[in-house]
Amino acid sequence: RTIIEMVAMTRFDCMVGSTGGQRAALAQALHHCSIRAAFGKVLNQQPLMRNVLADLALETEGSLALTMRIARALDHRDDEHEDMLVRLVTAVGKYWICKRTPNHAYESMECIGGSGVMEDSPFPRLFRESPVNAIWEGSGNVQCLDVLRAMQKTPASVQAFFAELAKAKGGNAALDRHVAALQQEFTDLAELEYRARDVVDRMATAIQAALLVQHAPAFVADAFCASRLGSTGHHNYGTLPRGTDCAAIIERATPKA
Repeated sequence: RTIIEMVAMTRFDCMVGSTGGQRAALAQALHHCSIRAAFGKVLNQQPLMRNVLADLALETEGSLALTMRIARALDHRDDEHEDMLVRLVTAVGKYWICKRTPNHAYESMECIGGSGVMEDSPFPRLFRESPVNAIWEGSGNVQCLDVLRAMQKTPASVQAFFAELAKAKGGNAALDRHVAALQQEFTDLAELEYRARDVVDRMATAIQAALLVQHAPAFVADAFCASRLGSTGHHNYGTLPRGTDCAAIIERATPKA
């Protein structure tokens, strides 16, 4: 039991570290694109770059929201709901956030351009370190199998998970549809281990979206749900749907002097 408690804290540490890495990479990209001009305009005023920067910012928003929610749950494990969230969602968050960070670091580096790969910039180290947390304290497959184990051994953790999602019910139609489809997925136990990554992916985006719907500005939550939920999922960064308020998302994420 002592080892299990230590593992939960170390996995949470991985979430914190990867979220911090995302924020560091995003801050560098946002700053560079606010002062670098090409084709007659500053980069962060150009539509496609805005799409990329806003998408990177949304990723960081989701990672931070989920990490801080697990932090609160760890502080209140005497509450059964919080304890069940720790048991199930720590593995979900560790898997998803750490798995997303390497591509986030790479895409942020690409915003800088060629100088981003030079060793006198912060990016080579950020990029080299980005895969570590995904491997440390249980790789992706281990996390997904631990989610299945928690579901089987402590069914109350699944109830706690969906109760947490229910707090955002009615806040976004795409999220409501995503949660309904996920609940249906949980009734199908055939080849569950084979499907584990897909299920955990959907769990991660569901709880991130639910937290943002509750706690983030509407332009952030709606853009996150529109780009990451549903049948299409999320592909390369910079593919946010039309109508996204990229300027507001970038402004919110840009470090202030």
